[in-house]
Amino acid sequence: MPLIVPAYAAVLGLLFAVLSFRVANTRRVMRIGLGSGGDRQLERYIRVQANFAEYVPMALILLAFLEVQAWPEWLLHTLCALLLIARVVHALGVAREPEDIRFRASGMVATLAVLIVTSVLLLAGGIWQPSA
Repeated sequence: MPLIVPAYAAVLGLLFAVLSFRVANTRRVMRIGLGSGGDRQLERYIRVQANFAEYVPMALILLAFLEVQAWPEWLLHTLCALLLIARVVHALGVAREPEDIRFRASGMVATLAVLIVTSVLLLAGGIWQPSA
């Protein structure tokens, strides 16, 4: 039964809730019901939340499959921790005004690295069954 990825998924779920609350609270304060109303900061918060929603679910699915294939625990922890750090760094980079391109880019590169490495390992796992 998978235990590692669900724990990280829970932490990422809490992070998503924080990002969502930030959008909702900013909308409430700015009295903007839909969209960004032209407010650059709200637009940044919306993009941080949306980007998280676009990438994290697929990454978690792939990571969960790795755990089911019984890849080593150290590898799962490394990839999950990298995903978590990547999403925090990306959020910090995009939410800032002016945008911190180093944070944004490094967060995105790390997220894509998790997706690519995990996908390649899953393909390899279909050919060669890893041992725990």
